[in-house]
Amino acid sequence: MILNRFPRNIVCLVAAACLSSTATADHHGSGHASSIKMIDSNSLGIDQSEIQSIREKMRAAVDGGFVSGNIILVGNNEGVGVLETVGTQGPNQSTEMNEQTIFRIYSMTKPIVSVATMSMVEDGLIAVKDPVSKYIPEFANMKVINEETGDITPAQNEMTVQDLLTHESGLIYGIFDPESELGRQYFAAGSLRFDITALELAQNLTALPLRFEPGTKWNYSRSTDVLGAVIEVAAGKSLDVLLKERIFDPLGMDETTFYVEASKADRIANPIHGDMADPLDVQPMLSGGGGLHSTTEDYVRFANMLLNGGEYNGARIIEESTLDAMQQKFIGDDVNREAFFFGPTGDWGLGFHLQPIPGADNEGPFNFGWQGVGGTVFIVDPVNDFFMLYMAQVRGGPSGAPMDLTQSQRVVYEAMLD
Repeated sequence: MILNRFPRNIVCLVAAACLSSTATADHHGSGHASSIKMIDSNSLGIDQSEIQSIREKMRAAVDGGFVSGNIILVGNNEGVGVLETVGTQGPNQSTEMNEQTIFRIYSMTKPIVSVATMSMVEDGLIAVKDPVSKYIPEFANMKVINEETGDITPAQNEMTVQDLLTHESGLIYGIFDPESELGRQYFAAGSLRFDITALELAQNLTALPLRFEPGTKWNYSRSTDVLGAVIEVAAGKSLDVLLKERIFDPLGMDETTFYVEASKADRIANPIHGDMADPLDVQPMLSGGGGLHSTTEDYVRFANMLLNGGEYNGARIIEESTLDAMQQKFIGDDVNREAFFFGPTGDWGLGFHLQPIPGADNEGPFNFGWQGVGGTVFIVDPVNDFFMLYMAQVRGGPSGAPMDLTQSQRVVYEAMLD
């Protein structure tokens, strides 16, 4: 599928498939082949001295009390060339962190939900140009607030599925904006509650004004939570079932779930700084914006699928041209980016960040992926033919960590491209 962005609409065509990747070994006793097949790191341009330097930074982050443990992994379609683990699963845990440690991946949920959405677009179950109100009627006749004057006026643009995918919906994240009047209204509307469903959350948010006209500005938000509710309605299935059918089962991601079984409690990573929800505490909320838990070994499958043009180990999740379309610059020159995390650098696609690779300008080429507020990140770089995961569990804490979700990307590129 090829998607070309015109003013507020998308056109779809069909394209061809890519080659599948290989995997060996047992996947945590599940009967699946492991996603981690070790290869020579030099094939990725990273030698043993560079791995040792990366490991020393990881160790310094542990010894300095920034994290209890961390994992870094670099691979491609041939296999995994770098897999380093340092430290333990938590401040009161003796178990060493490993590729089967379970993490709260928070916003690394968003790309998974976005890919599932685009697979439904391919199947004709939903269209990116559809108004959100087609699936959640309460989104008709939204209003927009002028936060300087307090004036509230009817929205001129109707929010679309595309706006949810690109965070141009006019919604916000109250937790990241607690001092604004609209942020306080989000808290009052239950934006942090897990005892309600995603659909109930979305319906609650319709009673509040939007921060801006949909399609005119980028603002990180509850958009993907609402998107999760939208695709539940479109598919007639709960989000956990939908993701299992469209992504997790085909990829063999049987460790990626919204809540964790009690039998796996001893594998859960816990933060040395900050509070995080208990993954064992099953609630009605299936948060498309940040509710999943996963392991390094499991998420490799998703990252590898993206690097391989939408296919992994013989299972095609989305068409290569659909994935290419998800990497278009959707902020561009016409959308206000004053709230964009990276300022004038990079852009945003249909569910992914787009960051220029080293040596590139803002026209690209880009890597793509996203991070989680709990200390995790993944990037996929088709130009340099690799994917990278960094996994830790931390919420806040002291600044200046020698290794974290930002530093991990820098050191991998430095090692690979020196």
